[in-house]
Amino acid sequence: MGSRALVVTGKDDRRAQPLRQLLRDSSVASGSFPVPGEPTVALIEEAVAFARREQCDMTVGFGGGSAMDTAKAVAALLPNAGSVLDYVEVIGRGLPLQKASVPCLAIPTTGGTGAEVTRNAVIASPAHRVKVSLRSPFLIPTAAIVDPDLTLTVPPAATAYTGMDALTQVIEPFTSNRANPLTDGFCREGLARVVRSLQIAFHDGADRAAREDLCIASLFGGLALTNAGLGAVHGLAGPIGGMFKAPHGAVCAALLPHIIRANIAALRAREPKSETLARYDEIGQVLAGCAEGRAANAIAWIESINSELEIPRLRSYGIEPGDFPVIIAKAGHSSSMKANPVQLTTEELNGALEMAM
Repeated sequence: MGSRALVVTGKDDRRAQPLRQLLRDSSVASGSFPVPGEPTVALIEEAVAFARREQCDMTVGFGGGSAMDTAKAVAALLPNAGSVLDYVEVIGRGLPLQKASVPCLAIPTTGGTGAEVTRNAVIASPAHRVKVSLRSPFLIPTAAIVDPDLTLTVPPAATAYTGMDALTQVIEPFTSNRANPLTDGFCREGLARVVRSLQIAFHDGADRAAREDLCIASLFGGLALTNAGLGAVHGLAGPIGGMFKAPHGAVCAALLPHIIRANIAALRAREPKSETLARYDEIGQVLAGCAEGRAANAIAWIESINSELEIPRLRSYGIEPGDFPVIIAKAGHSSSMKANPVQLTTEELNGALEMAM
């Protein structure tokens, strides 16, 4: 690995003290860089400058998706000249990284994002009111340590948001237009684990078996989305997260049943022989826990669990119908939209947003 690590954490870096001691015991010095929220372009630039001053030759992401994405981005940018905007999509130049990242170790402390195995880092640009990706195979961490014990103290609300993110990230790749046998296996296994354990972990965070299920589902979702893409839920969630202070997983949860409903209606109208319709029925069977389940059961189950987990409606973040055109326009630039099983019209996306309000 390296001789000096940048340890990227959440806003409170005290939980990482045992990790830093383990690094010292292994003759690896370290510097700490707390991330108070979702990483921004400015924060990534600050982290890279700090890592260079500290002469770090590896990074460790210890925390949720924001900490891991920051660690991945810094690892990628350290050996490459230029700024963040030279390499990010949509708002930047989108140049390919020329040199491989320095080693990066990802240690998730929540069960939801799958960032420990994805090849992108999500970065917000407040100036553009959007979230974009730094994307490259070099972004895949060198190694990941997934330990459910690190998630036992995650609060109920964060458990709900990250768990619903994990659910979305096994449903969207399973129904994407790039679904394949490899990712299907990850999605089916991940779906079963979320269904049997999310409610348990929400009500009893110390249930280790439930936490393990969510960690595995998160990992499998990350592997699935990296190889099969996502869909319109994430396509809309990105702009919403860039425009409003809204937790990503909660936004995904609020959108999920309504995008599924829109996708099914559009497929039945325009592609009635699409095999994706059978996949939505299969999801309904798993969620309903019966062989007779149908796609409608999936929608009903998600709406029911959203209520149980106290998922906020989109209006709670200050979103208004007048914001829909900008959200939809920005979503049109998202790579996630390209993997949606059917191209949704502006009217269909508008309808899904209205129902999520």
